[in-house]
Amino acid sequence: MTDEPTAVRELRLVVTADDYDAALHFYRDVLGLTERAAFASPDGRVTILDAGRATLELTDPHHAAFIDEVEVGRRVAGHVRVAFQVDDSAATTAKLAAAGAEVVAEPTRTPWNSLNSRLEAPGALQLTLFTELDT
Repeated sequence: MTDEPTAVRELRLVVTADDYDAALHFYRDVLGLTERAAFASPDGRVTILDAGRATLELTDPHHAAFIDEVEVGRRVAGHVRVAFQVDDSAATTAKLAAAGAEVVAEPTRTPWNSLNSRLEAPGALQLTLFTELDT
């Protein structure tokens, strides 16, 4: 690591959702991402939601398979999976399931000491919800 400033100021994941209103409701109103801005074109809309601090997690196929095995018990994710750190992954999993997400795997304790669940969510995204656990 260097002490040089990064040229990147923000990571923005852009998701095209066939049912925009349902996806907006799910991520903004149910998951609780804060609306930063919204724009419209003559035939469309976009909303920018604040998801807190962003990181880019790169993994090779073997480690991705390991993560899936730990969290789900089998390989299920595509090449993109979105992970949200939440205060209570069990409660948030239930809340998102009640709003229409499909639970792929209930919360499970991982070898890296977090409680992770897996869901299929609006916008065709596979989500990991994770809560860092105390020792």
